[in-house]
Amino acid sequence: MGELTENRIRELADRSYKNNTYTFTDFLSLSEQETFFGIERELSYAKPVLFGGAEENERRILRFGDPASLGYEEPFPVACLLAEPLILKFSDELSHRDFLGALMNLGIERALIGDIRVKENCAVIFCLDRIAEYICENLTRVRRTSIKISRKEEIPERFLPEFEEARITVGSERLDSVVAAVFHLSRTRSLELFREKKIAVSGRIMENNSAHCRDGDVISVRGHGKFRIGGIGGTTARGRTVIRVQVYK
Repeated sequence: MGELTENRIRELADRSYKNNTYTFTDFLSLSEQETFFGIERELSYAKPVLFGGAEENERRILRFGDPASLGYEEPFPVACLLAEPLILKFSDELSHRDFLGALMNLGIERALIGDIRVKENCAVIFCLDRIAEYICENLTRVRRTSIKISRKEEIPERFLPEFEEARITVGSERLDSVVAAVFHLSRTRSLELFREKKIAVSGRIMENNSAHCRDGDVISVRGHGKFRIGGIGGTTARGRTVIRVQVYK
């Protein structure tokens, strides 16, 4: 799979450069994006950019070409859809898995769907523009709940990220220490998560648990949650480092 992804990415880069046009991948998973990062420097001639419809989204599309070199702008082909129960008070308790499963049941490939944000049994679905109309017409039920789909020009405000501010103290700024402190894990479990490739830092899979976090890093831990480093500074009386974090709710 990694080799196929790399070959496809290289093909799109070459096509963009030779034909003076924009080219796009479908949505890439974190592991597929990691394949790109491994050859990113080689492809700089084609001006690659990643975007998933919103800054915080993990599944992203890779675009080759930019306005400076091509002389015009072409937006990423991402649609934002709002899925809501027809009668909210009678809705099932709907999760990310429920919405994704309903989309897969329509025969839609996973690569055509980006992030799905769920709140209070409603969801914002990011998808490729070419599949948006099909979803609007055919996604009428999630579990036993009848739903309606509408297209949005921007993310509804209630789906914007919310944070809970916290302050942790750690022996060092190593990522394994920080992850363990934020999610109240043992260092052993934290190390396992790195080895299992379940930790991403600002969209990149991180296996180096001894790397230090930096202000502004967004750290995602599969199965536990996501947080942002809001500031590093100060020490306790015992010499431990104080780090401010913003944990995504």
